[in-house]
Amino acid sequence: MNDYPASAIKETEDIIRSVGKFIRKEWEGFSRHLVESKGKNDLVSFVDREAENQLVKAFSELIPGCGFILEEGGTIDAESDFRWIIDPLDGTTNFIHGVPAFAISVALQQKEKTIAGWVLEVPSNTLYFAEAGCGATKNGFPITVSPEPEFAKSLLATGFPYSKNGLPADYLSVLAEFVKHTHGVRRFGAAALDLVWVAEGRFEGFYEIGLHPWDVAAGILIIQEAGGQISTFSETGDPLFGRQILASNGLIHKEMMAVLRPYSHLFPA
Repeated sequence: MNDYPASAIKETEDIIRSVGKFIRKEWEGFSRHLVESKGKNDLVSFVDREAENQLVKAFSELIPGCGFILEEGGTIDAESDFRWIIDPLDGTTNFIHGVPAFAISVALQQKEKTIAGWVLEVPSNTLYFAEAGCGATKNGFPITVSPEPEFAKSLLATGFPYSKNGLPADYLSVLAEFVKHTHGVRRFGAAALDLVWVAEGRFEGFYEIGLHPWDVAAGILIIQEAGGQISTFSETGDPLFGRQILASNGLIHKEMMAVLRPYSHLFPA
């Protein structure tokens, strides 16, 4: 895979699992008084920062001179061709409230192309991985998107954007349309998990606005390598660095886009 050898892939997995073990241990004895609030619905704990620090330190040793795009630490420019995009704890609010749906999301880019992605479902220690051009796996076993071709029989996932003023009315209109015409819509509060659950066929589709590269970089590659499709709400824009994403098994993508496209201008990509 490009210039990143198989031995380094294994080392990366070991690093991510080690940090996941740290997060699980902290979760078992977590106290909500340790939480710092960044906003009404945007919570972060010391666990988030410590996990990021551990990942940055280990990856900097693995690839000297590498760059980073980080949830907590911002952007660190690279001296090499490699850059990591990291969310150390996606689903922080779930973590705080004891809901077992949170993850570590790590993507590796070479010359701004994503070449590998890892998502660790922390509570279950389940690791999703994709290597560009080599398929996607779950704990080492191949995964593929759902073969369901019918929109009406599809189960979707979404997320709600953080907003002090609540959800936009148009976003709720989209939700109502999907609930009406599919098997239903689920909201788990961790975009990285929503994406890999599309990749392994639990959901036929996922959509959300207001996300960041660290939320989606790994999941995008994993879905693509599992045979799925990624876009914005229209056929333009960048789902990685934009603020809207549509992911599906590819078979219901047009139907989902037909619902979302009329609202794409309200949630610019």
